[in-house]
Amino acid sequence: MVRLALILSLWAGAAAAECRLALALALDVSSSVDAREYLLQKDGLTAALDDPDIRSAILAGGGEVALAVYEWSGRRQNTLVLDWKILSDHAAIDAAIATIQARPRSHTRFPTAMGYALGYGATLMARGPACQRRVIDLSGDGITNDGFGPDLAYRHFPFEGITVNGLAVLGADPMVQDYFEDEVRHGPGAFVETSEGYEGYRRAMTRKLYREINDMKVGSLPASRSADPG
Repeated sequence: MVRLALILSLWAGAAAAECRLALALALDVSSSVDAREYLLQKDGLTAALDDPDIRSAILAGGGEVALAVYEWSGRRQNTLVLDWKILSDHAAIDAAIATIQARPRSHTRFPTAMGYALGYGATLMARGPACQRRVIDLSGDGITNDGFGPDLAYRHFPFEGITVNGLAVLGADPMVQDYFEDEVRHGPGAFVETSEGYEGYRRAMTRKLYREINDMKVGSLPASRSADPG
């Protein structure tokens, strides 16, 4: 009986430690994002991760959350900020926040190559931890103006089982929200959150993280064109 209890205890511990979400956050550092807006974006992300409700959602039972963060802009300007980290406790969240805050901006003068950014995210996800859900969270204030678009990324990179959500920052480009809804949003349960300029980024990111971490589904979203076969 003691041996059986030990086996059951170990099994329960393994089940509890199972990763429920691999989340890759992609931050826009293209030339349309000035120095002030970049700080609002980075500070907004770390403040969202530090929010008590987000911390509680991350550390809730039912499996762990793995986080990676990268910056994107031009075709070859994708830079890893935080490699995959299991957010297993408050200390791990603190360490992730410190790493993000300590990294300087990777690029400033390149255009918006969103297809390349998504392709980078797919390859990052492919070497990430095995989790029940896999989500790429792409932030941006414009539409693709360099290289191929999201539709080709979804066609030619390994996106099976990956959901792509968007955070569209409004103000710089009048087409950005429609573009994110029609071209970026991809996969099961995908959605787009909006931010009123970078001043609203912290609030928008907090809402989006809460929804992603808790796997909340609001209504039935129509499939994006980028998800169409062919």
